[in-house]
Amino acid sequence: MMARKLRLLGLILLTLVIASLVSLYSYGRFAARVHGPATQAVPIAANATALDRAIAPLTEAHPDRSGLGLVSDNLDAFAIRALTAQAAGRSLDLQYYIWHDDLTGQLLDRELLRAADRGVRVRLLLDDMNAHGRDSLLVALDQHPNIEVRMFNPSRNRAGFLGRGMEMLLRGVSLNRRMHNKAWIADGRIAVVGGRNIGDEYFDAATDTNFLDLDAALLGPAVRQTEAIFDAFWNSGSVIPLHALARADENALAELRADVDKAQRSRRAAPYLKRVENSPGVRAFVEGQMPLHWPASTQVHSDPPEKGEGNGGDGWLINRLVPAVSGARERVWLISPYFVPGRDGVTWLAGLRRRGVEVGVLTNSLAATDVTAVHSGYAPYRVPLLREGVKLYELMPRGAQEDSSLFGSSGASLHTKAFVVDGASGFVGSFNLDPRSVSLNTEMGVFFEDADTAAELAQRYRDKTSPAHSYQLRLADGKLRWDDGSVTPPRTWDHEPGVGLWRRGTVKVLEWLPIESQL
Repeated sequence: MMARKLRLLGLILLTLVIASLVSLYSYGRFAARVHGPATQAVPIAANATALDRAIAPLTEAHPDRSGLGLVSDNLDAFAIRALTAQAAGRSLDLQYYIWHDDLTGQLLDRELLRAADRGVRVRLLLDDMNAHGRDSLLVALDQHPNIEVRMFNPSRNRAGFLGRGMEMLLRGVSLNRRMHNKAWIADGRIAVVGGRNIGDEYFDAATDTNFLDLDAALLGPAVRQTEAIFDAFWNSGSVIPLHALARADENALAELRADVDKAQRSRRAAPYLKRVENSPGVRAFVEGQMPLHWPASTQVHSDPPEKGEGNGGDGWLINRLVPAVSGARERVWLISPYFVPGRDGVTWLAGLRRRGVEVGVLTNSLAATDVTAVHSGYAPYRVPLLREGVKLYELMPRGAQEDSSLFGSSGASLHTKAFVVDGASGFVGSFNLDPRSVSLNTEMGVFFEDADTAAELAQRYRDKTSPAHSYQLRLADGKLRWDDGSVTPPRTWDHEPGVGLWRRGTVKVLEWLPIESQL
């Protein structure tokens, strides 16, 4: 009886392996057949568009250097995207992991349509994992003669639980690799790179929890570096034009126009857009007074698109990030919302501590995180890190938050991915310090060497690790304690603060599962 069951199990596994190989082969043939024609970034001109005229004098005054401005306020982050789309006269190249069909997503959809109507070429590259709910909207956009939408590592089955579930089963390993890059490039003159996707929670339009996030606005040579990364992905074998995957109804584009116009006139849009208009940062941007640094070195780097196929390991971003941090002599401050260091990461940070380097980490508390499973991957490493002298701070879900970016929301969740080294250099991007960013997702970001930019980023770290915003973790007789200085008198917690027994128990159960490599 046992032998018969083992033979049956072996036959099932063999059938799955064969079916998976056939599925991969079939998909590869399909992808090669429908692969879109190669296109490149449109060259810049001296004085052809509003962005040319606004930005060219700045870059000409700083030859061979890139301008860099940190965009921390969520309203400013929405505005810089909307206003550059409005000013674009040549091209918009947009690359995102998530683009929600919510208020801010629809408002930016509207700006893309208006730009395309003016003759602007729009290339929209999205990761496919979160795009299926927007298929009808995306194919409508794709109907516009000046807009093309392509998907990274898409599934062929666009609708139906059974078909897509079967494809996930047979192509599970390859579909697990996602494009996490975020870039907004207007007229080849300005690029916005960082941690934000497109959606209400990234732009302070959500009514419950909004993200604390960070972008870098770039001018000059760094924009061309960002364009080269976009072109490499756009033309890669992992990317398929949306029209090869889904078809739109004849009236889809007209219906989309009506929908986004309706969103712009909605009761929610008016107060939101008024807040954007009244933001001091937005006014500074409109008046050409946005604070900019001109670092001695600004480099935009990305994982190669081949990482989506598990290839190109020598060019993976982790191979640039680790040396940039390991060269620290005095201090390293890391900001990562999803922080799963693993044993190798603990050893790496412990090595810095043994050299006398101060190491601080800001991440989400369990109450603030939006991904409980990731917290379960982080939790077991807190005691080993604290024993090595690493300082750990966990963002509170609420508290004395002073950011205008949290106006109107009832909570906060960290989404910034950044680090600052020795007060002299740093990084802002999409890379989390977790196994998924290291090995599975493609990531990108900007490395800079500049004391002023580093000081601005360091001040953000100090603000968010202050007692008003974060719990500081410590050990007492080998046990974890969370010091809460946001209340009077200060309080010390002996368990995960701000959450109930059920959620704490869920984390413990997840810790037992072999899922760390997927987090």
